[in-house]
Amino acid sequence: MTHFAAIRLPHEILFGKGQRHALPRVASRLGTRALVCTDQRFARTAVFAEIVTALQAASIDVLIHDGVLPDVPRDTVAVCVNDARDFNPDMVIGIGGGSCLDMAKCAALLLSHGGNLQDYYGEFKVPAPTLPVIAVPTTAGTGSEVTPVAVVSDPDRTLKVGISSPYLIASTAICDPELTMSCPPGLTAVAGADALTHAIEAFTAARRGTDSSLAQDHVFIGKSALTDHFALLAIKLLGRSLEKACNDGADEDARSDVMMGALAAGCAFGTAGTAAAHAIQYPAGALTHTAHGLGVATLMPYVMSYNSSASAPELAEVGAALGLDQTGLGLQEMAEAAIEEVRRLFAAIGITPTLDALGLPADKIDWTAEQAFSIDRLIKNNPRPFDIEAMKRLVRAAYDGDLAASAI
Repeated sequence: MTHFAAIRLPHEILFGKGQRHALPRVASRLGTRALVCTDQRFARTAVFAEIVTALQAASIDVLIHDGVLPDVPRDTVAVCVNDARDFNPDMVIGIGGGSCLDMAKCAALLLSHGGNLQDYYGEFKVPAPTLPVIAVPTTAGTGSEVTPVAVVSDPDRTLKVGISSPYLIASTAICDPELTMSCPPGLTAVAGADALTHAIEAFTAARRGTDSSLAQDHVFIGKSALTDHFALLAIKLLGRSLEKACNDGADEDARSDVMMGALAAGCAFGTAGTAAAHAIQYPAGALTHTAHGLGVATLMPYVMSYNSSASAPELAEVGAALGLDQTGLGLQEMAEAAIEEVRRLFAAIGITPTLDALGLPADKIDWTAEQAFSIDRLIKNNPRPFDIEAMKRLVRAAYDGDLAASAI
């Protein structure tokens, strides 16, 4: 038997309490001029002021763009780039949640290659390396610090769109759990649930072969030995600590577990990709204007149930990683126990249980299914195939809260 594995990651990943203090030395290796992308909330904190002062003390000139908005509206990227072009940065530093990191990636892309952001929508449209990006997350969820993706909202499109290229992977990811200590319970829950969904979808993704052209033709290539390793680590850490971190934000060990879990999940899905839960969330999120992490987590138990006939062995491993006692259970029973544990965990941290409760209009169920079915890069990654009728049944089950119906 031979293994197949592929993974794409930053040149350097630094993780641990206080690792943000390494930023000046890391940045100094890349140049002397840094564009820093963050949002107004974090820009007003004492921690951010300390980070900027430390960069300046290391003889790095800093231009701060603190106008990052949720979901990175397309035209805000052009504003950032226009403001930074004369500054001529040597690097871009993203500090904040996933949108701040995605803004940094997009800014580096346009500063390097010009054009409009929409020129790069899709896979492998970025022609060459960009300015180096240093990603410093302050939330534990998206995994953008290690992934080849930047997601933006385009006013000319109903759904959010992505730019996917290995050239978008940050040069360095600096993950300091202390930066997440101030996250409120609701944000901790939604971000952490997003990370757990990333890990489960990466681990249960289709295994798409060993052809040498696979990773050259596709950014996301399905599960492999290395992505499985990171996905199971993420599931273990998030399973044992996400609920604790939501209940007690001052629990340093839980915060560390959740941030490491989000990082590991990003390492997994950044190559393996995600699947049906993400495909359905895109149209559902566009209609309900709800957070991405909330939407994918709402959908995850139903998608796991739909996939259980094709992925029972993997779901059983998910259950083991979540710490379930599987003594005396058959394979399908272990898979069902894993689904129930994910549903229990999400309910415990306040995740909305159905698409109905999320606010999806009943008359948009079929439209949501049709839109999700058309997102081929995600649907082809799902371990159980879809036709349009199967997708409609799944969306209806998630709307009604009928877990049993989602398995049909």
